[in-house]
Amino acid sequence: MSGGVDSSVSALLLRDQGYDVTGIYMKNWSEDLPGMHCPWAEDLADAKRVATSLDLDFEVWDFEADYKTRVVDYMLSELQKGHTPNPDVVCNELVKFKLFYDRAIERGADYIATGHYARAEDANLLRAVDENKDQTYFLYRMSDEATARTLFPIGHLTKPEVKKIAAERGLDVATKKETMGICFVGEVGIKDFLSNYLKTIPGEIREVETDQILGYHDGAIFYTIGQRHGLYLGGGLPYYVVKKDLSKNLVYVSRDLNHPELWADQLALTDLHLRNGRTLADLAKMPDLTVRLRHRGELLPATARVVETNTRGDQCSCEEYKDSSQRPGASSSKNIGLLAITFANPVKRPASGQSAVLYSGEVCLGGGYIA
Repeated sequence: MSGGVDSSVSALLLRDQGYDVTGIYMKNWSEDLPGMHCPWAEDLADAKRVATSLDLDFEVWDFEADYKTRVVDYMLSELQKGHTPNPDVVCNELVKFKLFYDRAIERGADYIATGHYARAEDANLLRAVDENKDQTYFLYRMSDEATARTLFPIGHLTKPEVKKIAAERGLDVATKKETMGICFVGEVGIKDFLSNYLKTIPGEIREVETDQILGYHDGAIFYTIGQRHGLYLGGGLPYYVVKKDLSKNLVYVSRDLNHPELWADQLALTDLHLRNGRTLADLAKMPDLTVRLRHRGELLPATARVVETNTRGDQCSCEEYKDSSQRPGASSSKNIGLLAITFANPVKRPASGQSAVLYSGEVCLGGGYIA
């Protein structure tokens, strides 16, 4: 129970269905940073108040040291390599559906339950009914074992329906604002959060076509391909980040929305996590394969094939890619290799380190990190 409306309604529904429910608040971060207040105490108070109103047992489990090691340190490492990691994916894989799950089962729980918008049938992870809120993009790396013993009580509901239930049942978190920042750190932007841990130096922003200096940045590692906001380059048509040179601390931009660096018709995925015993060969044969490149992004028809070179033609070692993105506590993948995903039409190029999640109909097949 995070103190939000989704986990609160989930607890309510499970109690009404006759489950013996214990509410757990995961304390993953409590440190205030310069100019940023961590709202963990307020969220804890909200969660405890809801649990008390529902007559549930309630506990606080401290994962703060593990969150720092497994999520924050990993993000720092990946950013320094020029990648753009997604902390929510890593947090779900290594903290919530690993450490939390293991402790709950050891304590005698038959199931764990969360307020994620997703569904599960046995060990199959399914998209939520509310496509606008579906969170399987962040959950694709949870183990089959954890999926089989996880309940998603609101996966069949829409967000307005969840809020309506909360209001009708007198839960005061019904109108609580959602946080859109780092997983379990509250409404804090990733750049603001990580700037307290990374030493960066200002550098130049150059126009890629002319090499002209247009402005300055506060650290090339914070910029992603396709980014247009936060460049502060004046009026007129917007500029887009098309390239970074970390060795020289340079960011290159262009006003050309059709610049080839902004689009791709093929992407390579590494550090693959395939669900329910599927193999790379299975994906290559799948006629209805779709791919989601961003949370709330559209499902894009695609084909898959196994390759040994990346999409830009550079020779690469599959082991090298796998090792470069290994996370503390992550299980090693049996599917060592690069998977090439080809789209019928060019797509906006996601940043390396982001996830591409694979589906067949409503079933999540797994996914990998963009090389």
